[in-house]
Amino acid sequence: MGDAHERRVAEELALRGWDVSPWGQGVLTEAVRVALRGTESSLRWTPDLVAAKDRQVFLIDCKSRMTSRITHRHAVERAAVMAHLQLAAWTQLPICYVFDNLDILTPLDVLMLGRTGPQPAAGSGSPYHLVPTRRSLAFDEVFGTMQQRHTPQLGAA
Repeated sequence: MGDAHERRVAEELALRGWDVSPWGQGVLTEAVRVALRGTESSLRWTPDLVAAKDRQVFLIDCKSRMTSRITHRHAVERAAVMAHLQLAAWTQLPICYVFDNLDILTPLDVLMLGRTGPQPAAGSGSPYHLVPTRRSLAFDEVFGTMQQRHTPQLGAA
């Protein structure tokens, strides 16, 4: 798996009984990732993980360091939201953003609840949608709670 946040999300999902596979740019070579960054292709915003449990499948985009502790808003690049709305329509699978605190939003949530933020000078320069953290879903609400591990009782007869 890619960065620490992606690994944490994958671990949290596994604790809830989900099978998780890496996806997105993390499975591509560095040369391909660099080339994609120079395009307008929606592949630039391919979600990081695919998770499955029973017959449910989710595409998950891990959003690291995209939450302001000062304004209490999550930020998602507008181009990513548009690419993910198209991907959800094409794949007929739900897509969600998982932030550092494990809050969850979907691309539709971001589109409906977000406000366009200021044009950033650093990074990609792409405009962002800003969504109040209070509008997020809880990780356990979407993916369930941690599964209890059965521990044998010592001395039980």
